[in-house]
Amino acid sequence: MIISVIAGLRRINRFIALLVGLALIACVALILIDISLRQLGISFGGSDEISGYVMAGIASWGVSYTLTELAHVRIDLIRVRLRPLGKAILDLIAIVALAGTAIVIAFEAWPVLQKTIAHHALANTSLATPLWIPQSIWFAGWVWFALSSSLLVLLTVVLMMKGDLRQADSLVGARTEMELEL
Repeated sequence: MIISVIAGLRRINRFIALLVGLALIACVALILIDISLRQLGISFGGSDEISGYVMAGIASWGVSYTLTELAHVRIDLIRVRLRPLGKAILDLIAIVALAGTAIVIAFEAWPVLQKTIAHHALANTSLATPLWIPQSIWFAGWVWFALSSSLLVLLTVVLMMKGDLRQADSLVGARTEMELEL
């Protein structure tokens, strides 16, 4: 069951990463078209504004994919010298800290979105974008990251309680340069 939950979470995050990648490609295309049109003396404008919104959205959604692919940067100077139980404890501390940070960010992001919705805030640009749109995407990404990381905390604790340190390591462990090359 734990393995199927892990596989499901990774599958969802890979799909999200695909969508995020498509959004990034679309943003690049928009910018290239706008730059090309400027050479002809015309522009539909707003590509800088839209690209800023896209960057905020893909950053908040992309961190969950990075998490499930074990691609977050970790300093493992001490970890590599420990036995499996010591590594598992440090990994648990790391994922708890990460989940805690994600939860705080998601919690603190809500009032930003809530005020935007309450005040019907618009960007003070020529597009006058209703700010609830990009902020909702940004906020949802942080909520998903908080949920994903919290699920990983729960699964790691269960695996450690079962004594399955190898599976816990494959779930949240840091990878050395040598392991990444393989």
